[in-house]
Amino acid sequence: MSKYTDKLTKAEDTFTFDDFLIKPGLSSIEPKDVTLGTKVSTNYNLNIPVVSSAMDTVTESQMAVALARQGGLGVIHRNMTIEQEVQEVRKVKYANELTVKEVITISPDETVAQAQEIMDIEGVSGLPVVTDEDIVVGIISRRDIKPLRGKAADKKVSEAMTHNVVTISEDTDTETALDLAYENKVERLPVVSDDKKLVGIVTMKDILERKKYPNAVRDKNGRYIVAAACGPFDTDRAMALSDAGVDIIAIDSAHGHKTDIIKSAKEMNKNIESDLLLGNIATRKAAEDILKAEIDGIKVGIGPGSICTTRIVAGVGVPQLSAVSSVADVAEDYGVPVIADGGLRYSGDVAKALAVGANAVMVGSILAGTTESPGEMTIRNGRKYKQYRGMGSLGAMTGGVGAGKDRYFQTSGSNMNSTKLVPEGIEGVVPYKGPAEQIVFQLMGGLKSSMGYVGAKSIKEMHEKAELVHITPNGMSESHPHDITITNESPNYHPRS
Repeated sequence: MSKYTDKLTKAEDTFTFDDFLIKPGLSSIEPKDVTLGTKVSTNYNLNIPVVSSAMDTVTESQMAVALARQGGLGVIHRNMTIEQEVQEVRKVKYANELTVKEVITISPDETVAQAQEIMDIEGVSGLPVVTDEDIVVGIISRRDIKPLRGKAADKKVSEAMTHNVVTISEDTDTETALDLAYENKVERLPVVSDDKKLVGIVTMKDILERKKYPNAVRDKNGRYIVAAACGPFDTDRAMALSDAGVDIIAIDSAHGHKTDIIKSAKEMNKNIESDLLLGNIATRKAAEDILKAEIDGIKVGIGPGSICTTRIVAGVGVPQLSAVSSVADVAEDYGVPVIADGGLRYSGDVAKALAVGANAVMVGSILAGTTESPGEMTIRNGRKYKQYRGMGSLGAMTGGVGAGKDRYFQTSGSNMNSTKLVPEGIEGVVPYKGPAEQIVFQLMGGLKSSMGYVGAKSIKEMHEKAELVHITPNGMSESHPHDITITNESPNYHPRS
């Protein structure tokens, strides 16, 4: 037999989501009993297994904040300058920070008129009053000033301020702070050190915001967890992101199983404090090789995304369910989490990815078109749409800083025009879907339902208990609604196109 014929006869069978269903089993678990906590990297856990794609029509700071509030993780795209990406990370880190450290204050010797002017300019309703040594001696608010009206504008702040200030220490928890604020009918609580020096301030608004999202994922300082993308050889960007406090850096490459990328990842790891994810890969051999770089997580997926054309343009890839399972077989022995990146359309696909060993899923098209995704809204035939494009699309390669070019190893001179690029993605629009929170709720609701059918109370149990059955195309056709015209759209189902 010819060696070329052997390539066909010995080729392994591989599968994707529509090729399997999860087998129901004996269960005492209800969806409400399920916990969805998971490891996304060596040092970070999530409360739900959802990560957003590092795409310029999916994730910037707004999406990262929205996901962190729900217990997931946003990966900020890199199709922008280093400074811009750092700024996006900082926006996430300082969003809903309980203790605001940069506090606008006033001296007791300044005038009421000056206090009023500062409040108007800064858009605040009160100011802590501190001495030259930063000792808190009072607080002055619009409520203190209002009775004085204009006639006492030259009065000193010390004469108008509230002297008995309710303060809290740095280790005061949210519940205690809220109780104190309610008890004393105050809107802000200065945070002071042991020697009564001002450290920051906590407002009622921030406390209530914190309570609104009990499932949010936060770092050791109480800030939202966030990730950001970086080119495989862009150590300067990685170091800047790490210095800005990003928790996880995701090396963003269409083909992570390359000797120079593995070598670069090892060097990058030495220069950053953040955890490091490496990808994308799709085979057992790739997992074995890249794990030598001592990375903290693996992204799996070569060409499964709805806007990716790699499998057609390059003829390369591995169907996603087989890719995830083969990588997970290796990564589990190293204790390194696996993220299934791409190819998911329904919540059932999330369940299948976890069933074959993924610790989390990375989604793009599912979150594209939400309120928090970047991009302008357009209206077509009376319906709202938002732009969605692959990072290998011509627009992504030529727009922003052209991150798509080096992601797909197509570096070029500044005068290289678009006809000299070979895109591996497309551009389009998706229907507007509303807030990301609603999408995540439906995704996780479907996953909990799946785990209830399996009898798995946790993702670890899902790994252990889930069994799959191989189905035919007819089996998948039977799985979808059929022999009916859908008149009312469901929030968690859309017909196959």
